[in-house]
Amino acid sequence: MHKLCFFVPASHLETVKDAVFNAGAGHLGDYDRCCWQTLGQGQFRGLANSTPFLGTPGELEYVGEYKVEIICPDEQVEAAVSALRQAHPYEEPAFEVWPVRHFPRVGTES
Repeated sequence: MHKLCFFVPASHLETVKDAVFNAGAGHLGDYDRCCWQTLGQGQFRGLANSTPFLGTPGELEYVGEYKVEIICPDEQVEAAVSALRQAHPYEEPAFEVWPVRHFPRVGTES
């Protein structure tokens, strides 16, 4: 099991989550589309060769973004990251993937 964490502007929150869920992430036992999301503020400055979705190259930009955390089975990680990149509006979406240990309910194999 892995955890995928990404940052996305509010305008694309549901679109990106849908893409990642449809790629196989977010299943936990008898539940699907599971995630945690919190609203915060991101900042970035595009360099000379950038084509930012928001802002102007060379200028510091602040934007309301959601941090989304989703669990993902090992075999779906590559598909989930690919879906994230395709659905995300940013040239370089910020994301992290790391392994996590899953403890299923007693008496289940999920």
